[in-house]
Amino acid sequence: MPGAVELSDVGVRAVGRTLLAGIDWQVGYGEHWVMLGPNGAGKTTLLSLAAAVRHPTEGAVTVLGQRLGRVDLRELRRHIGLVAASQRLVDEELLEEEDATAHTVVLTGYTGTSAPLWDRYGPAQHERAHDLLADMGCKDLAGRPFRVCSQGERARIRIARALMADPVILLLDEPFAGLDLPAREDLITAVEGLAATRPVLTTITVTHHLEEVPATTTHALLLRDTRVQAAGRVGEVLTEANLSECFGRPLWIESLDGRWSARAVRG
Repeated sequence: MPGAVELSDVGVRAVGRTLLAGIDWQVGYGEHWVMLGPNGAGKTTLLSLAAAVRHPTEGAVTVLGQRLGRVDLRELRRHIGLVAASQRLVDEELLEEEDATAHTVVLTGYTGTSAPLWDRYGPAQHERAHDLLADMGCKDLAGRPFRVCSQGERARIRIARALMADPVILLLDEPFAGLDLPAREDLITAVEGLAATRPVLTTITVTHHLEEVPATTTHALLLRDTRVQAAGRVGEVLTEANLSECFGRPLWIESLDGRWSARAVRG
């Protein structure tokens, strides 16, 4: 059966630099992947291919059965939810100026617009927005202005917004960046809940820290120097040998109840 995301001998070059080289990778429907690797390894570039926001320089990328370069990307992206910690929502300043509530921000995910299109939202859309905020553990934020929400609250609201269009794939690029411990754990709990309530949803999460890997993760991919260093079942990939090679230093790895931690071996 074809995968949700398939890459075959993919390379990406830009401004004379190799960003990815020789990538072979297949993500099955309903799988939950985490992508790890040092800065500059190519994680965000690889995620941008899965998000259908860039084309490869060489090789073939197929997303939801559609080969990039042979499909209307705008239509394909309607089935992909992308949340990047480094990117604000489109015209987020406008939403703040208008004192848009968390509920309104989530509603805009239905139309994929930077401002609400009120004539497009009926009772079903309003109810779905409320349900998604509840799923992300922030139903009490529905009436709160988005501009006064904390960074952790905004992260969960952005994911609720991405889910409003009922995507097949949800891509999270460093969603835990800048969050304190309680906010990080709240977001991890919310992401784990998605795996339980949406068994057909496929997720790919990019992170720098093993402690941020949700317990519901099924697969892992390690990138180093623009190439795949290891990929497969999470327990087979997140080993001391693989992670030490990936990050270029001896690491001690521990797993407890599906959560992971790492520290450097001293001496």
